[in-house]
Amino acid sequence: MDSLSSINELFPPSTPLGNEAANSIDEMDAEDFLALMVAELENQDPTNPNSNSDMMGQLAQFGTVSGIDELNASFGGLSSALTGGQALQAASLVGRSVMTDSNLGQLTGAANAQGEVEYSLDATVDFGDSTAGGNFYVQDLSGRLVYSAALPASAGGQLPVRWDGRNAQGELLPPGSYRVSAEAVIGGQNTAASVYAHQRVDSVAVDGAQGAVTLNLANGSKVSLEQVKQFL
Repeated sequence: MDSLSSINELFPPSTPLGNEAANSIDEMDAEDFLALMVAELENQDPTNPNSNSDMMGQLAQFGTVSGIDELNASFGGLSSALTGGQALQAASLVGRSVMTDSNLGQLTGAANAQGEVEYSLDATVDFGDSTAGGNFYVQDLSGRLVYSAALPASAGGQLPVRWDGRNAQGELLPPGSYRVSAEAVIGGQNTAASVYAHQRVDSVAVDGAQGAVTLNLANGSKVSLEQVKQFL
């Protein structure tokens, strides 16, 4: 029987000579790893071969790195899917109104069924406890009171209010930003009540890296989804 001239006849190189090896273990695939293992077999000392435990350790190391790469790829795909889902949900908010902690409202106009432009500023008064009534106030940005109205008695909770943009003389005021406030009569005393202006969502921005959604409101402010008290 002819003897084998070299171990190459048993384990021929899988990669032609001259090809560059992978730069790091992170860039290696299964074919690169097998080529490396064959090279170790070819060059080891026959009188002192590598132990089986060393070979198994190398296999385990390669399997761990490969598994981590696959896991990272899976999480990357999941993150992209979640970000895409958030973007679609956020886009559906454009044109809708939201309620935030701000009392800065926006007087805007919209055409009604007859084609006439109607102006309005919407807000919500939070009475909290029961009240014998109260008052609703609108001020321009200089602090001048431009409108006030009586509020009905309430058993408590939230009361939606709407201002048509006209002052006490019936004159239509310019569209824009106005501050709203209210007071409630509780126990015979006037007490400040919380007022939340409604704002239209003009656009949204999604941070792909952080997964955060920012709403750009009609009054020029920006809020996160966590700052929204209610979607209207």
